[in-house]
Amino acid sequence: MTAGDPSGRRRAREAALQMLYQWEVGRASAHEAIATYWPAHDAEQELQGPQREFANTLVRGTIERVKDIDAVLSAHAQNWRVERMAVIDRLILRLAVFEFLADLDTPSRVIINEALELARTYSGEEAVGFVNGVLDSVKRALRTE
Repeated sequence: MTAGDPSGRRRAREAALQMLYQWEVGRASAHEAIATYWPAHDAEQELQGPQREFANTLVRGTIERVKDIDAVLSAHAQNWRVERMAVIDRLILRLAVFEFLADLDTPSRVIINEALELARTYSGEEAVGFVNGVLDSVKRALRTE
């Protein structure tokens, strides 16, 4: 994954979160979530080329590594079992942890900030502190920035 247009990457993360929600709640496969998402959102989201591929990579990678990601989350979400977290919060955390693991070029502060913006938009202010605390702990364990 490479850096590019920051607002395009933000929209790509938002699209990835929506596809992950479809996977989690709708029980769609990664392929189904990706295949059904883009035709329904082409007109309103002008994500093309690298941004769209970035979103697809986030979805596929998060789903492929969900067991490893959940193990990381379990170790860093004190007093919270992953399956008991709110669905959106869990998906935001999974997405960010996948980026920590797979995208060493993106600074940790960017990954965390993007996760916090997703939490503000899709979950609520109370989730922002939770997501920030968990991801800060994960960052300290996984990265040396």
